[in-house]
Amino acid sequence: MNSQKVQLNLDSNKTLTIETGRMAREASGSVTIQIGDTMLLAVATGASQPREGINFFPLLVDFEEKLYAVGKIPGSFFRREGRPSEQAILNARKIDRPIRPLFPEGYLNDVQIVVTPLSVDQETSPDILGIIGASAALSISDLPFEGPIGAARVGKINGELVVNPTMSQMRESQLDIVIAGTKDKILMIEAGAGEIPESEILSAIKAAHEFIKKVVTLQEELVSIAGIKKKKVLPVYPNEEMDKIICGKYEAEIEKALLLPEKKDYMVELALIKDKIKEEKDDKFKQLLEENPKDVEKIIEGIEYDFMREMILNENKRLDGRGLKEIRKITCETGVIPRAHGSALFTRGQTQILTIATLGASGDAQMIEGLDLEDTNKRYMHHYNFPSFSVGEVRPSRGPGRREIGHGNLAERALVPVVPSEEDFPYAIRLVSEALGSNGSTSMASTCGSTLALMDAGVKITSPVAGISVGLITKGDKWVTITDIQGLEDHLGDMDFKVTGTRKGVTAIQVDIKIKGLTYNIIEAALSQAKEGREYILDKMAEAIPSPREELSPYAPRVIAFKINPEKIGAVIGPGGKNIKGIIEETGAQVDIEDDGTVCITTNDPEAAKKAKQMVDDITFEPKEGDVFKSKVVRLMAFGAFVELPGGKDGLVHISQLANKRVAKVEEVVNIGDEVVVKVFEIDREGRINLTMKGVTDEDKKKIR
Repeated sequence: MNSQKVQLNLDSNKTLTIETGRMAREASGSVTIQIGDTMLLAVATGASQPREGINFFPLLVDFEEKLYAVGKIPGSFFRREGRPSEQAILNARKIDRPIRPLFPEGYLNDVQIVVTPLSVDQETSPDILGIIGASAALSISDLPFEGPIGAARVGKINGELVVNPTMSQMRESQLDIVIAGTKDKILMIEAGAGEIPESEILSAIKAAHEFIKKVVTLQEELVSIAGIKKKKVLPVYPNEEMDKIICGKYEAEIEKALLLPEKKDYMVELALIKDKIKEEKDDKFKQLLEENPKDVEKIIEGIEYDFMREMILNENKRLDGRGLKEIRKITCETGVIPRAHGSALFTRGQTQILTIATLGASGDAQMIEGLDLEDTNKRYMHHYNFPSFSVGEVRPSRGPGRREIGHGNLAERALVPVVPSEEDFPYAIRLVSEALGSNGSTSMASTCGSTLALMDAGVKITSPVAGISVGLITKGDKWVTITDIQGLEDHLGDMDFKVTGTRKGVTAIQVDIKIKGLTYNIIEAALSQAKEGREYILDKMAEAIPSPREELSPYAPRVIAFKINPEKIGAVIGPGGKNIKGIIEETGAQVDIEDDGTVCITTNDPEAAKKAKQMVDDITFEPKEGDVFKSKVVRLMAFGAFVELPGGKDGLVHISQLANKRVAKVEEVVNIGDEVVVKVFEIDREGRINLTMKGVTDEDKKKIR
C-alpha cells in the first residue's frame, strides 16, 4: 500500500499533516498525525463479529504514553512504562466521548483505538492530535464510523481568545477548553476555567468550531483518496410478537413503577415484574423467551425510554414530579468526621457524597512523571471513589477505574481556580469524595462537597464552587433541557452537560452526549440553566458554612514557610543529608526544601517548629555589620580570640578589640569556653568577620541574636 498524505497550513506557520499507508498496515485503519515535532500514531481495529453475550457497544480507547517521545527513560524499577497515568486515561476519555455517539445503534462489534505519541515537542499538545488522529484512522477504515470529526483547544491569553495556543502559552491562560465536533454540531466539551462568564465560553466554542470545520474537510480529502467502503449495519430490533405481549400486559405496571419516589423501590418493583414475565404460562411466549432471552431487557428499556421522554416533552413533567428546572432537595453538613482536618456531607435527592479534606506538608505533593520534560509536583489532589453499595449492587473493589479518575479530575479542575497559592497556603491538599449514594451526577455533588470540606478545614478559598448537570431530551427538531438529572434521565436521555463555577463564572465543564451533536442554541440554553442552578446550590451551601473557618483543625499540621538563599540549600541538607536529618531527628518536624529556596517546616508542635526554624536559620545565617551575638570562645591566638557564630562560622575578636584598655595577653580577658557578647563591626573583602567586645552597650545587648 502506498503512502497517502494530506496537509493543512495553520496560522502559526506550521502544518498539520495526516498520513496513512506508512505504519501499522494490518490494522483496520491507521494514520500518523503531526504538527511541528509532535507526532502521533493512531490505529483503529475492529472485530468481525460481536462477542457472545454483548448487549452494548464495546469501544476501547487507549492513549499509550511512551516516555521515549520526550527522550526520557521511565523511573520505575523495571525502566518501562506500566499502567497508564491519570493524564493518559483522561486523554483516552477525551477521544472516546466524541467518537462513541457516531457509531450506529446496534453495532456490537469490538472496536479498539490505540493512540501512541511518538514524539512530543513541548509546544503542540498531543491530546488534540489524538482526537483528530483517531477520527482519521476510523474514517479511512471499513468500520461504520459516521465521522469524521475535528478538535481544537482554545485559551484565553492576555484577555484574548486564542485557538490552538502552544503549550507554553497555555501556562498563562485563564481558560483551557477542548472542543470536538463535526462540521455542523458539537460533540464534546471539556474545560477548566478561571471563573469565565458563560458568554465567553460560548464564544470560545464557536471559535474552535471554525477550526474543526477545516480539519473535517482535510479528513474528507483523505477518505476520498483512500476509497474504503464502510460496513453496513442493520438495525437490531427485539422480537415483534414478544414486544407486543410484554407491552400489552406489563407496560402500565412498568410506568407505575417508574413514578415511585425512591430509586430502590423502583428497582425492587422492576425485579418483580421481570420475574412475572419469566413465569408466563403461555407456551408460545415461553418459546419466544427461550429464543430471545435478551429481548426482555430491551423491551422494558424501550417502555422506560418512551414513557420518560414523552412526559418531559409533552407534559413538562419528570418521573419524580419535578419541573424541568427544579433541583432535588439539598442538605449540607460540615464537620461530620471527628478527627478529619475538614469534612462535609452533601446530599441532593438520593445522590450523597462524603468528602474529606486532609492537609499535609509540601513534601506530600504528588510527583507526576509524564510527557513533560520535567516531572511536576501536584499539591492539590482530588480522588473520587464509587463503591458498589452506592447503587445497591454487589461487586468486588478493584481500585479506581477510568470513570472514577475522570470524575475525580473534573471535581479537581472545578476547585483549582479558587485554591490559595502555595505562597499563601504552604500545604499539600488532598480531597477524597466517597459516593455513598448515586442517582445522578455524583461528580457535581463531589464538587459541592469539596468546597464545603475545604472551608471546614479552614482553607481560604477565594470563592465557593458548586456544580450542576443539565440533561437533554430530543424528538426530531423538538428539544428540552432539564436541570439536575437523575440516573434514568442520564441513562435514557441525550446529554449530560456538567458545569461548575462560582457566582462570577465557570470553572469547569464536561459534556457527554448520545446523539449526533449539539447546536449552539442547546449549548447556550444549557449554560444559562446551569448558571441558574449553580447559584441556587451556592445559596444552600452558604446556609451550612458561609465562609472558610478562621482556624485550622487542631488535628491538622502547622506549616512554617520561609525562604533561604538557594545557594545555601546544600548547606542545610549537608553531606549525605546529614544536616537536614539531624534537624528532623532532633525536633521531630518534617523539613522540605524547594529548588527556589522555600523551606517548609511541618509539625503539630509549635516549639518543635520554632527550634527547627532556628536550626535552619543558624545554618544559613549571613552576619552583617551591627549584629550582636552571645557566643562561645573556641580558639585563642596571640593576636586575638576566635568566637563561634551561628551557621558554624567563626569571627575574630582582635586583641585590640577585647577591652576598652590595652591588653598585653589575650588570656587576661578571655579563655576557651567563655561566653562573651560580641558585635560585628566589619566584614572584609574576603568575607572574614571582625568582631569587637569594646563599646557593646546595654542597648546592643537587647539585640542579641
